[in-house]
Amino acid sequence: MPSRISGQDLIQLKDAIVQDFDSSNWRELGALTNMIDEVERHPRLLRSLSFGDPDYDGLALTFLRRMIGQEDENLDTVVKYIHKTCGNAGENVSSEVAQGRKIVFSPTIFNVPSDPVDTNLISVMMPFDASMAGVYNAIVSAAQQAGFECQRADNIWDHSTVIQDVFSLIFKSYIVVCDFTGKNPNVFYEAGIAHTLGKHVVPITQSEQDVPFDLRHHRFAKYLNNGEGLESLEEGLASRFATLATKRSNSGWI
Repeated sequence: MPSRISGQDLIQLKDAIVQDFDSSNWRELGALTNMIDEVERHPRLLRSLSFGDPDYDGLALTFLRRMIGQEDENLDTVVKYIHKTCGNAGENVSSEVAQGRKIVFSPTIFNVPSDPVDTNLISVMMPFDASMAGVYNAIVSAAQQAGFECQRADNIWDHSTVIQDVFSLIFKSYIVVCDFTGKNPNVFYEAGIAHTLGKHVVPITQSEQDVPFDLRHHRFAKYLNNGEGLESLEEGLASRFATLATKRSNSGWI
């Protein structure tokens, strides 16, 4: 069975340990993984840490791999502890773990929510207009059919600014539906946030001319805002949501 953690991700965890761990952290993690005796008895690990020896980096990597286990049985425990302990480790908030370079960044305009990502949450970015009520109902119904909860920003009031509520909702979401109907600039902005955070973005629109030029190479669902059109939209979205549900990842790191 292949490991759930890549070599690159393992090295990133090791780097966080080398930067922030002290001996008590190793002992605590050892207790959580039932390896505290191995930590205490290791001939070099804690000694190398204490004296700042050059071999500590390699020792930390080797022992970390042992802690995670041959079958990755301790992976979630190790990841959660390092995330809590190491400020620069970085938490993965994207909907899917991509290959290649990974980055950590800190927003200056928004506050990062303390709530975790909810892999059962779909958020909807759309114009707040009475004529769109049927569209939103179709999205909610499709989400429920696929086993998801659905929210949009006007359903919540957690912060003094609307945009912070919007950012928090996108941050916590697994899927973000963006309705580009009417070329609403707020929806364009929100789609950019969702793409940057690595969310599964599902674009929909009543007119393909309303889709921004930079996004027209992505697939989108075109629909009519009438009974038959909304039934078709609901059916298509339910299928798309069900497909994305199978891609949910347990990884919590970048």
